[in-house]
Amino acid sequence: MRRLPGIVLGLATHALFAFTVWHLFWFLRGAPPVSGPQRFTPAVAAGIDAVLAVGFALPHSVLLAPAVRRRIMAAGVPGPCYGCCFCVATCLALLVTIFCWQPIAVVAWRWPAPCDAAVAAGFGLSWVALLYSLHLTGLGWQTGWTPWWNWVRGLPQPRREFSPRGAYRFLRHPVYLSFLGLIWCVPEVSFDRAVLIAVWTGYIYVGSVLKDRRLEQFIGAPYREYATRVPGYPGMPVGPLARLPRPVG
Repeated sequence: MRRLPGIVLGLATHALFAFTVWHLFWFLRGAPPVSGPQRFTPAVAAGIDAVLAVGFALPHSVLLAPAVRRRIMAAGVPGPCYGCCFCVATCLALLVTIFCWQPIAVVAWRWPAPCDAAVAAGFGLSWVALLYSLHLTGLGWQTGWTPWWNWVRGLPQPRREFSPRGAYRFLRHPVYLSFLGLIWCVPEVSFDRAVLIAVWTGYIYVGSVLKDRRLEQFIGAPYREYATRVPGYPGMPVGPLARLPRPVG
């Protein structure tokens, strides 16, 4: 009977994940311009949207911190179910952002009309790149399915090997780069979308740096050596997301 809550958690997690991805697709695709009276002034709506955007980014990073993970597991969450708990928290934060978002009927900028087809293609390709990148790292690890499913079947927990392949041979963070494409690729950027772009672009940069630190902590020298050969993003000549300098001596 003690296993039953864990089994229900895993099934509910992945139903929630599918529900969230569906709504995230339409949210990032961009809504048509709002018409008629708005509930809040543009300034107030922008403030609400900024809080919502940060409200997703902050807990998402906090829950990835090793110290937070240890405390949650010490509180009684089985290790194989932690990934599901993380996925639930991420999905709920995204859904709050999506359903509470305040559109603003002010255009911040618009890409040139001849580029509309290219922007639309960029949005579609970003989804393809995101799914491809998640496949390379193991989507089941991202959602918590892999450790949970082994736990349900009573099998030993699989070891997650560090073996860069595909796009990871050229970039350290193809998942984050794909997500950047999703938030930037919209033909007409309303003011609320500009808020989303600003906050989540900053979050992706900071999150990439923090992820490098986590992986170096978990993996050690092999990841450090990998980071000296492969940049975090293309065209990054200096900084923490460029190729890291090789140790001297």
